[in-house]
Amino acid sequence: MLITAGAIAILLILSAFYSGSETALTAASKPLMHQLEARGNRRARMVNRLHDRKGPLLGAILIGNNLVNILASALAASVLIGLFGEAGIAYATIIMTALIVMFSEILPKTYAMHNADRFALAIAPVMRPIVQIFSPLTWATQIIVRSALGLLGMKLNPEEPFVTSVEELRGAIELHEGDDEAVQHERAMLRSVLDLAEVEVAEIMVHRKTVAMVNADAPANVVLDQILASPYTRLPLWRGDTDNLIGVVHAKEILRALKDRKGNIEGLNIEALASPPWFVPETTRLLEQLEAFRSRREHFALVVDEYGSLMGVVTLEDILEEIVGDISDEHDIAVPGLRPQPDGSLIVDGQFTIRDLNRQMEWSLPDQEAATVAGLVLHESRRIPEVGQVFIFYGFRFEILRRKRHQITAIRISPPRETGGNISEMGESPAQATEIK
Repeated sequence: MLITAGAIAILLILSAFYSGSETALTAASKPLMHQLEARGNRRARMVNRLHDRKGPLLGAILIGNNLVNILASALAASVLIGLFGEAGIAYATIIMTALIVMFSEILPKTYAMHNADRFALAIAPVMRPIVQIFSPLTWATQIIVRSALGLLGMKLNPEEPFVTSVEELRGAIELHEGDDEAVQHERAMLRSVLDLAEVEVAEIMVHRKTVAMVNADAPANVVLDQILASPYTRLPLWRGDTDNLIGVVHAKEILRALKDRKGNIEGLNIEALASPPWFVPETTRLLEQLEAFRSRREHFALVVDEYGSLMGVVTLEDILEEIVGDISDEHDIAVPGLRPQPDGSLIVDGQFTIRDLNRQMEWSLPDQEAATVAGLVLHESRRIPEVGQVFIFYGFRFEILRRKRHQITAIRISPPRETGGNISEMGESPAQATEIK
């Protein structure tokens, strides 16, 4: 009887081992194990190989766990039947259920859940031979399972994952906890890196309305004054019409030419110093444009629409700012595009991009139909609003503060909250746009 009790105790320990191993190996951090393997950790390499063969791993654990649980229950039933007769079956069921659930399931899985990486590294050398031993059984069970599912009209296709790796990364980023400014900035940077393959250059370019350009037919001294007055080192060069771009002038090339000419600006041929213009479609993705900047070893491109008209310019710095945020130097002109107010609202420049607003405030205003805040108001209101008009889009309150001709220059945005006033519906907008009169 003592030998049987000892055997039951050993079987319960084995059951706890299998249960804890299942939790630890499935919950272990894949990025951490990858890093440890890259540093030469052999146990991390074993964990990764077990992850790669998850079907045989789980099959071996389940077979082993059920074997020891059933054997332990059978031994307990034989002992208790000998002591209490037929009632021993009920006693064995109650006692073994309590022991297995408490000591072989909850206890080891709780520990493994809180120490998954450490536990996985510890048991990996033991689990590898166990998986190999049970491989014939797991192979046979997998064939039976697949056949049964096939009869029920279900097919398993491991090559089509439920979620993509990018979606998995986005979920991990959102789980990056913390509300302080540093953590929010980290989350914004990581989201932006993943967005590079989805965002088009039209969404981040400097619009042609604010692009500083140089007239090739202007006198050299006038061109030099324009270049010195501009905070940029590269300026588009046009002739006859601003859509007729013939090159890009670099301030350093002008300085070199002036040095060679001993400072004599008379007769300086600006066009000869300009580099050929590089045109890119407005639909180019940021990741593609970043790779193009690297391969061409250039930092400046002109953005055109489907008709070949100039839309604006995009630079390498613009793309980098999408990742790390605004990059300012001593020559940049500060534009106060976002000003928090004491009442919790924000006064936003009309040309402030929705992406930057979402990133800084951790909002989720849509940027599919419009790149700027003013563009969003125009798209959702289906009109050119007057100063003082108030709209509600996506739960946010937009109040038009300033307008210059047909351009909205300043908007007050209030986060979602209850708003008063007489509200009337405005069409079929997906935002359920409303105007407060």
